[in-house]
This record gives sequence, C-alpha cells and structure tokens, in this order.
Amino acid sequence: MKTFNLSILLSLAVAVYCMPISQVTEQDENFAESYLKKFFNLTEESGPTVGREFSPKSKKVSEMQRFFRLRVTGMLDADTMAMMKKPRCGVPDVKVSLYAITGEHLKWQKNSLTYRIENYTPDMTKAEVDDSIEKALQVWAKVTPLRFTRIYSGIADIMISFGIREHGDYYPFDGPHGTLAHAFAPAPGIGGDAHFDDDENFTYRSNAGYILFMVAAHEFGHSLGLSHSTDPGALMYPVYSSRDPDTFVLPQDDVNGIQSLYGPNPDKDPSVPEPKPPKTPDACDSTMVLDAVTTLRGEMLFFKDSFLWRSYPQSNTPQQSLITNFWPSAPVNIDAAYESRVSDRILLFKDRKVWAFTGYNPVPGYPKPLTSLGLPSHVRKIDAALYDTRSRKTLFFVGNSYFSYDEARRTMDRGFPKRINQTFSELTNKVTAAFQYRGFTYIYSGPYMYEYNLKTRRLYRVLRNSYFLRCTNF
Repeated sequence: MKTFNLSILLSLAVAVYCMPISQVTEQDENFAESYLKKFFNLTEESGPTVGREFSPKSKKVSEMQRFFRLRVTGMLDADTMAMMKKPRCGVPDVKVSLYAITGEHLKWQKNSLTYRIENYTPDMTKAEVDDSIEKALQVWAKVTPLRFTRIYSGIADIMISFGIREHGDYYPFDGPHGTLAHAFAPAPGIGGDAHFDDDENFTYRSNAGYILFMVAAHEFGHSLGLSHSTDPGALMYPVYSSRDPDTFVLPQDDVNGIQSLYGPNPDKDPSVPEPKPPKTPDACDSTMVLDAVTTLRGEMLFFKDSFLWRSYPQSNTPQQSLITNFWPSAPVNIDAAYESRVSDRILLFKDRKVWAFTGYNPVPGYPKPLTSLGLPSHVRKIDAALYDTRSRKTLFFVGNSYFSYDEARRTMDRGFPKRINQTFSELTNKVTAAFQYRGFTYIYSGPYMYEYNLKTRRLYRVLRNSYFLRCTNF
C-alpha cells in the first residue's frame, strides 16, 4: 500500500488552492504550454505572429481564462498559473459553457448499463472501492432513467481500472497530483471506460488524499456523455473538490446536463422529499445576501452557502471555491466569521457552535459552544462578527443588539448588549455580515453595505454588497 504523509498533502493543498505565485518563470511557461496542449488543444506555433497578444498561445490562454472565469488577458498571470496547477480530471476542456455535453452529443442508446471493476488500488480495501464506485454511479441514476448492473467477467459498458503512467490507452498519466483520472464518452470499444491514476492517494472518506467517490462520480459523468462545466460548483467542473460523500447532492448544473441527454428519473416518487439540487451563487447577482465576510492575513473572504470567494492583493478577480476545499472540517451555510488578530485565527460560526482555524489548519478542541466566548446561553446564533483593530474588541451582532468581547481578557465587556442603532446610525434592518478594512467598518444588511468610521460613529456611504466582491463576468 502506498504511504503518504498527511502534512505533505496539506502543504500541497495550501499551495494549490491558496498561494498564488508572484511571477511567471520559464518553468511555468513550459508547464503552461503543456497544459494548454493537453486541455485546450494548443498546437505548435508556426510562422510569424504580430505581437505576443495575437499568438496562438495567447488565444488559448484567453480561452482557458474564460473557461475558469478569470480575468481574460491572454497573459500568464498569477491567477492563471494557480488554476493550472490544481489537481484535476484528465479530459480536455473542449467547451466553454455551463453544463456541457460531448461535442457530437454522444450518449448511450439504452438505459440499462453494466460496469466492471477490473482491478483495485492498494490505498483502500476492496469493499471501500466497491462502495465508492457503486455510490458514484447512483449519483447519476437518482436523476435519470439509467440503471447500472455490476458484472465480474467479460466486457462491460463501463470498464473501471487503476493504472500508472502509460496504461494502454495512449493517454498516459503524469504521476502524483496532476491528472487524477480520465474517462471516455459513450462509444464502442473503450467508450465509457474510466481510468484512475494509481500514483494518487485515493481514500474512502478521508481528506488525507483524494476521495475516490468524488473523482469517480465526476469521471462517470464523462462515461455517460457529459463534458466539463464552467460552473465551479458543478460536479463536472474539471478541478477536484472535496465534499462529504454521505451528504453529497448532485448540483443543479449537473442535473440539467445529464437530463438533457437522458431525461428525468421516471421512478422518482414525488411524495418522498429529497434535498434540492444546490446552485452555485453568482457574484454578479446584485440581490445576493452574503452569509459572512472577513479578512484572513491580508485577504478578504466572502461566504455564501457552501462557497467562498477569496480576494487577495495579487488577484485580479475574486476566486470562488467550496469552503471545504480550504477547511475540510468546516461547516457550510455559516452564520458569521471573523479574524482574530490577537490569536491569529479565523473563527466560523454556525448555530450554537464556533470553529477555529489557524490559517488553513483546524485548532484542536473546536468546535466549541458560543458560551465559550462568554455569550449568554440564550443566544442561539449570531448574525455577524467583526474584530475592531483600534479597540482590540470583537463585536457580535445578535438580532437588534450587539455584544463587545475583549480579545485579550477573553471576557465580554460590561454594559452589553447595546442596541445596534446606538452605534450604527441609519442601520434599521438585520445585520447579515460585517468586517473592517483599511480603517473603515463595513456592516452588511441584506444586499447593501454601510461604511462607517467606528471611532466617530459616522456613516460615510451606503453601497451594494458587491462593492468588494467584484463581478467576474467578462
């Protein structure tokens, strides 16, 4: 069984998901060229070009940036290189749209399909592999007429295998962390088959590697006729994401895609309630109400549902990702968040509990109850929180009041709670998020943001909540 150091993987995850590079090196240029050839059909440049920005490579960089909703410059900036270096599926990104079906609308002409597991990875028990594969196929069966039957010999519609490097299909794997797997669209022969790179560390439920269920469910989308989606919340987004297999619900974008090929599940019982397919929040939605906003070591984080946007100084556009890609143990649909400058932690709140992280590492002993911060036991949840750098106090907003917490003494200040409108004039509705930035305090209420000077208690501007969360539709 392959061994893998957890600290190495976590360090890699931070580098892949969180740390943009400051400049593009010659090594990055070569990596990018290989990436574009593999995933965006870049061909060898030949003949004269009129300026770098008009070269075939620049056009392919623009195509890639458009696909991943980055700022389209045609240049290898930090955001572009960071995206290229994320672990992903090996199938090319041939279409630029939301849910996508394969170019020639390939699909199975039958609803009863067979699958066979040819071999196993040593990373997991056979029972864990079997369960992961079966559950991954059922993700698609739940929303379509498709039904899957396992066979143990002969040729199945979907042949499943683990291999390394050159493994017999002329599409060699690349070793650890780059391409995780690939699959082929419905067709005779190799069509429908799914191959997994056994140089990766696959796991059953642990985030100490790549969860096989998540990788397999994505690849089986290709086996059924789907291409990649530009929706970062979709299962068919090309970049790997960590999610809980036991609570995973196929996102709406993927449901739309697979049902465009096969239709809905005719056996679904409308009287049995099922979780609603999640939709990916859109930064360009002017009516969106954010769950929380905070800083983290010079960055700004914006939370909504299971997602966050991360805006850092080197970034041209906020990068959207699943919360669990940063903190696998973190809650989603949070109530509030703030950065403690005293303890160098970020705290996330949901219901009666608080989670703490140092950078991207969970703090031992958490989650803890809200009462651990000195909040009264009758407080069921907080609406927002912010750390005031001037007073070194944290403000917790609850209903129409707020508490003041002394970070140094770890106690609540006397004389609180106070009514919010005593300090924040013209703020009459519920506070939904709050944070400080460059000396100003920003209080969110619904789709609007109020800019205050907390020292003078003066209101300067009322802005849309998208003021910092820039729309990325280019």
